[in-house]
Amino acid sequence: MIVEKLDIPDVVRIRPRRFGDPRGYFSETFSARMFREQVAALDFVQDNEALSGAVGTLRGLHFQRPPTAQGKLIRAIRGAIFDVAVDIRQGSPTFGRHVWARLDGVDGDQLWVPPGFAHGYCTLEPDTLVAYKVTNPYSPADDGGILWNDPALGIAWPLGAGGAVLSDKDTKLPVLADLPAVFTYEANSMSTR
Repeated sequence: MIVEKLDIPDVVRIRPRRFGDPRGYFSETFSARMFREQVAALDFVQDNEALSGAVGTLRGLHFQRPPTAQGKLIRAIRGAIFDVAVDIRQGSPTFGRHVWARLDGVDGDQLWVPPGFAHGYCTLEPDTLVAYKVTNPYSPADDGGILWNDPALGIAWPLGAGGAVLSDKDTKLPVLADLPAVFTYEANSMSTR
């Protein structure tokens, strides 16, 4: 596996190797040892899966507050997504900035989004199937988010003429400027308060 740091170095793209032959391919999609040594010393506790039928389905921007803050390892199994992570760690040199990656079922790349980031994605193809590992189970009491189209974030979502297909919840999230401090940045660590 190849680990590639993005413009916000705590968010990384993981490129699993694929070994193909006339039957198809084989790929190791996750290695706990590799992840701990090269990315983060965290354990995953749950695997989730989401199917989105329509192109332009947008899920996000979500996070969980401490004490159940989640890190996520995301991949598209089928179809493709525009996957985004927004730094919401107060005091971070990249606070309010975002990085994105195109993830699809063809190359199998993954995106690691650590705690302290809001995460979201929009689908680029119909019937897109996304799988992701999380470091804490879902906690409704700690559920949070920021508005997907907050102008201050400057995310150029590739939605096309159809616009975004959203949940009611995702249309009512606050903009980043109205979000109270949830995460605190400390150099060389991903600490939360």
